[in-house]
Amino acid sequence: MAEAHPSIGGIRLCFGGNVFGWTLDRDQSFEILDAFYEAGGRMIDSAEGYSSWIPGNKGGESETIIGEWMESRGVRKDMLIATKTGMGGPPYALKPEKVAAAIEGSLERLRTDYVDLYYAHRDDKTTPLDEVISGYDDLVKNGKARELGASNYTVERLGAVTKLADRMGMTSFTVLQPEFNLVSRAEYQGPLQDLCVDRDIAVLPYYGLAAGFLSGKFRKPEDWAGSSRAHALDKFAGYGGFEVLAVMDAVAAETGASLAQIALAWLNAQPAIAAPIVSATKKEQLVDLLGAANLELSAEQVARLDAALPVSA
Repeated sequence: MAEAHPSIGGIRLCFGGNVFGWTLDRDQSFEILDAFYEAGGRMIDSAEGYSSWIPGNKGGESETIIGEWMESRGVRKDMLIATKTGMGGPPYALKPEKVAAAIEGSLERLRTDYVDLYYAHRDDKTTPLDEVISGYDDLVKNGKARELGASNYTVERLGAVTKLADRMGMTSFTVLQPEFNLVSRAEYQGPLQDLCVDRDIAVLPYYGLAAGFLSGKFRKPEDWAGSSRAHALDKFAGYGGFEVLAVMDAVAAETGASLAQIALAWLNAQPAIAAPIVSATKKEQLVDLLGAANLELSAEQVARLDAALPVSA
């Protein structure tokens, strides 16, 4: 895996940087990043659009914080950094000239001359695929990105990209970032998963804890009333999440692990998964999440968790 995917290098967990500049300010972000680094964490995921949804923000806040932290600590060479362009999927976002300009902006904010992994955040159906491929291929040829990834792509579109890139003799997307967790499986499990296995596409799923629902701290709607993630939590609860929590409780009793660790260990047991992307806003949460890297569920426990919810969810 490390040789085939230099942007991942065998890591078992990636920190989701969407919280930087959102639920964590600069000082709080530095504190969590220090703890992550000291515990052995070495990969961070971000995007040029994080966190533009906050009033007063324009996007790039997360990258800026990460860049300032890496520079102040002198740790860029130790870290694997992933970022993205095209959040929201605006028309022509992946035109080669726009991608080239976008990565320059990200590199400036991140205070580095390359990123380890550069994603197309959303599919751009307005730009011809050959242009998307050539534009991203240029990033690798020019030393701006070590590896390329797709986020939120369908099996049809990702398959088309890989086939066309082969014919063009250019670098393809070799990493996928889909939404995938114990209560949201339909997007990834099935044909998309099969494609990733067949093409050796490494998968780093986001929402691995279903916006915190799979941590077990939300047991009824009143528990997340007023939360910044209320909409997402409503969705995951509606997918049959409470039934999944019941099975997770049983596995937790058997293993002594936390529910968050079980959710991440289940992900790590799935085909083509390289590492889940997770976030934390407190040190104790981070310690718990990092413990998932050493948890291996039995085949029977994985099967029980699989059966807790249909793949169609």
